[in-house]
Amino acid sequence: MPESTSDRAVLTARSIPHMILSDGSTSSMTGPPPPMPHYLTAEGRAIKRFAVEGNAILTGGAGTLALVNARALLEHGLSGLALFDLDPSHSGTEIESLKADFPHAAIHTVKVDVTNAEQLTTSSQLVARQLGSVDILICFAGVVGCTHAVDMSAAEWKRTLDINTTGAFLSAQAVARQMIAQGTGGSILFTASISAHRTNYPQPQAAYNASKAALISLKSSLAAEWAVHGIRVNSLSPGYMDTILNEGDGIEEARRTWAERNPMGRMGVPEELTGIVVLLASGAGSYVNGADFVVDGGQCCF
Repeated sequence: MPESTSDRAVLTARSIPHMILSDGSTSSMTGPPPPMPHYLTAEGRAIKRFAVEGNAILTGGAGTLALVNARALLEHGLSGLALFDLDPSHSGTEIESLKADFPHAAIHTVKVDVTNAEQLTTSSQLVARQLGSVDILICFAGVVGCTHAVDMSAAEWKRTLDINTTGAFLSAQAVARQMIAQGTGGSILFTASISAHRTNYPQPQAAYNASKAALISLKSSLAAEWAVHGIRVNSLSPGYMDTILNEGDGIEEARRTWAERNPMGRMGVPEELTGIVVLLASGAGSYVNGADFVVDGGQCCF
């Protein structure tokens, strides 16, 4: 349909919002961290450098990757933890183990659908009231499917992007609004994938690859926009991890291919992601913003 003169006039007369960047002063939300207390010993400085302070929300919180990293965050001092999941009960034993091992930490489970913006907002506010603040968000919620692109339904494509990409954005948006209201800043971490960096072989998974590549771009956009509020946004790109998602006789041949194409000759174990997660959640990552960390044993070398 031809563009009308009035439509064109409106278009050419528009103005666009501009990002506001921090000036980095000591009074800003991005000022340099205070120096280490002089009274600390070398051991004390080492502990404080990677101390995780405050409270965290983990989406996909009943999954293997979330639970392993939740434990690492608690080991480094996390005070409160909220595990968001569609069905937290399917990892009830593991969650009770966390509560038993860290009796001084407040650990909650919340039934949340990450594609539901209203649920995310309400749940984030609830967690802030229960724990006192929300300081860290790590998005583990995600789905993967292997379907030839010519056979993929529109519904499968949309579901994959709705959960992996839109779900991560809505989670970040809800938590960022809470962090801004608190005036405390914080750290947000997306779980992308090596699939965001190159096409996996042998499995066809165009929707998954696209959903994770979008997270890399989203991470950079939010890191630029939200730094002024003291919010750092980064992403983690794991390689093939040895979890239940990659088990079973049906994918034995694929597992062999993945190992043969990796310089280290194997998949990773979930604990090998915890170092980056602790880094980004702690004071040690205070100047890391808009970065993506590939943890894949060298798979992306090829």
